[in-house]
Amino acid sequence: MTKNNVPHPSFLEAFKFWLKLGFISFGGPAGQIAIMHEELVDKKRWISNSRFLNALNYCMLLPGPEAQQLTIYIGWLLHKIPGGIVAGSLFVIPSMFILFALSYIYAEFGNIFLVESFFNGLKASVMAIVFAALIKIGKKSLKNSLLAAIAALSFIAIFFLKIPFPVIIIVAGLIGIAGSLLFPDKFQTTKAKELQGLDEEGYVVICEDESDTNECHIYPSTAQSIGVMVAFVLLWAVPVAILYFLSGQNISAENIASSQTTQKVFYTEALFFTKAAFMTFGGAYSVLAYIAQAGVEQYAWLTRPQMMDGLGLAETTPGPLIMVVQFVGFMAGWNYHGDFSPLFGAFIGSLTATYFTFLPCFMFILLGAPYIEKFRDNQKLGSALSGITAAVVGVILNLAVWFGMYVIFPQTGGVNWFAVVLGILSFIAMQQLNIGMIKVIAISGVAGVIWSLF
Repeated sequence: MTKNNVPHPSFLEAFKFWLKLGFISFGGPAGQIAIMHEELVDKKRWISNSRFLNALNYCMLLPGPEAQQLTIYIGWLLHKIPGGIVAGSLFVIPSMFILFALSYIYAEFGNIFLVESFFNGLKASVMAIVFAALIKIGKKSLKNSLLAAIAALSFIAIFFLKIPFPVIIIVAGLIGIAGSLLFPDKFQTTKAKELQGLDEEGYVVICEDESDTNECHIYPSTAQSIGVMVAFVLLWAVPVAILYFLSGQNISAENIASSQTTQKVFYTEALFFTKAAFMTFGGAYSVLAYIAQAGVEQYAWLTRPQMMDGLGLAETTPGPLIMVVQFVGFMAGWNYHGDFSPLFGAFIGSLTATYFTFLPCFMFILLGAPYIEKFRDNQKLGSALSGITAAVVGVILNLAVWFGMYVIFPQTGGVNWFAVVLGILSFIAMQQLNIGMIKVIAISGVAGVIWSLF
């Protein structure tokens, strides 16, 4: 039961949605955030726009893939820790299977023409989804000219001036705090009933009585925090120990760096991708260069052309763009499999890279989200988040432009007029004709194959 006119989704309903999301979450963080906003805020109304943006603000501050962390956050809001675990896992698992299959085809045969053709068409429709969602988020978040100015300056700072993302967010938060003193009406845009813990009318209420901190799971608990930390340490340490002994094979490859012959490849992967998960702020785009350099130059797990092909595969499959780590792990295990078969080595390598990259995401959310929810009614924090929300709109615009340029102006040169036309048609189909997003994505993929063939 709920106090609003939308019933709280059952765990099974949420499970089905998270599973579907894992198969349709194309377009990198911009596309995934757009799809979640469209489905969860506008259609299903499982979470209000204010709570969605509050969660997104926090996830943007964290190292690692913000879209996957957002799914964990929302899954946790709806169904406690099990909900967060299921949501975050299903966001990644479908892409693991798809990318593993494509990686095998690439490593064994080197030809995935039909797959690339399908996803070339699909990317055009994702581009339309991203810009449509950006318009909706902008209308709901930028409620006055001052917030719109912050969004514009944020876009200029990150797109043209290449200012690091964390700096932009910190400055936006400070502007929000200062603005709460100088222009309180401009920054304190939260409705009174939201400050009392309730969501906007017509949305699911997370807890029946959010004032009861003993009953509502969204508030911090010392015992729960300790439990999360202990679980994380065990879930990290036990697999690392297993990999240390499992990868104790004598690795002998003629073209391998001398330092690599004494290293345990899978164990080294576990340590490297754990470090990457904790040190890479700014989302997937900021971590790609770091992983590419280490994988190619430091460890020689794959070649530079292979790394570029892996980026192409990751960008055209569902799931977060950071799934390219699975391809890196696959090639490491394929090339340096020791006494294992190449395929089994690739399986262990890809699983290791994926597991240790995404495991910290669950800890970040399950530890920090309760405190973010607890202080939702703090006015200074609320003003800071208003500034950050405006800046995040500018950052999403940057991601949308980056993705659009990638689709419209391919590396081969020229303009991809097919993507331009298909993107416009997809936008019209969804915005004006109310055709479902899944149908548009499927039709675009088929159109990509037909265009490539004929």
